[in-house]
Amino acid sequence: MVPGGGLKQPQCHEARICMWKYLDVHSMDLIDKAQTTDELKRVLAELFQLQGWDSDPRAAILLDLYFYTVQFSREHSFTREQSSAFFAIVKDTHEACVETPLPNVEECYRYFTELLFCHAVRRPPFSIDLFSQEQLALMSDYVVNTYFRHFKLYKYAFTPQVRLDISLSYMGMPEPEPAAELAGEQGESVTVPVPPAQEEEADSGTTAPRESKRPPLPRGV
Repeated sequence: MVPGGGLKQPQCHEARICMWKYLDVHSMDLIDKAQTTDELKRVLAELFQLQGWDSDPRAAILLDLYFYTVQFSREHSFTREQSSAFFAIVKDTHEACVETPLPNVEECYRYFTELLFCHAVRRPPFSIDLFSQEQLALMSDYVVNTYFRHFKLYKYAFTPQVRLDISLSYMGMPEPEPAAELAGEQGESVTVPVPPAQEEEADSGTTAPRESKRPPLPRGV
């Protein structure tokens, strides 16, 4: 579990031309020579250090993602340049997805579409016309129906689990008084000090004579 303060926030990435970014000419030669499923998976595992895919679930998921991306390029007769660029688009989209455990599907989809158009419009050095409009539609449908349909599963498999502790505070409400103070106020009594003489009278049951306030009579009267 990851503490909330250390979470990486979703980022907005800038789309760039990514032809030959991950699969260069030599890598494409190796891929073209692989004719069977096992051969292609072995080549991809060696290129991206996924040799432990049979025992590592994350490596197995990545290998399947890369394998079917290459298969899609083959099925639609992409050129080497197109295959390399489409592979990089899928890989960069996946890396943007798993860079944070927080929801970022909108940022990732926007980044994916910008990557597509970055390789479909001739505006050097920012973009090139590598794919046609028909190919753009094919790639978009494929990635949406495969990767983005299982977006949450990819995020669950490749990002750490997060626990959120929520505390609520209401504004404008009086704070309750402590129970101890309320009990003290309700049971509080007033004590009046009693003179010592009255205490003795109360103990003996008799009343002491009171001094007269009248002045004394003069002598001889």
